[in-house]
Amino acid sequence: MSSETVQANSVVTIRYRIDDAKGNPMQNKAEEVAYLHGGYDNLLPKIEAALEGQSVGYSTTVDLPPEDGFGVRDESLVRLIPKAELPAGTKVGGQLQSADEQGQPQVFRVVKIKGAQVELDGNHPLAGQHVRFVVRVLGLRAATDEEIQHRHAHGEHGHHH
Repeated sequence: MSSETVQANSVVTIRYRIDDAKGNPMQNKAEEVAYLHGGYDNLLPKIEAALEGQSVGYSTTVDLPPEDGFGVRDESLVRLIPKAELPAGTKVGGQLQSADEQGQPQVFRVVKIKGAQVELDGNHPLAGQHVRFVVRVLGLRAATDEEIQHRHAHGEHGHHH
């Protein structure tokens, strides 16, 4: 397989920044990450589609409405619990994990602690927001058999076991 363009089973190293819909950066600095390309759910599908067939040095901006990005807000994922149920030392911005109705792990962020009540939110922090991914391809190589089997990139900027 040629590793000159982004294609299925390529490990792609990208630098990205997330902006709001008006182009204002939503993070302090750009992040670098290596991911396994080809529908392994390592990157949002619209971003992966925009990078398909591209080469090192390619850069683009991908507009993502909530349904293509981090999802539409689901108010049923907002919960109030008694403060007494919070583990000691948990603060606003902290995360708690519990299981959903199907027994799948679900992460909740602590949004507010007011008196004896704690507000938890199971939505992604960017759910409901239109965002723009400003992305550049920094590196490209063929994935190893182990990476394909594990469904993610290994090594620098990738997954570490």
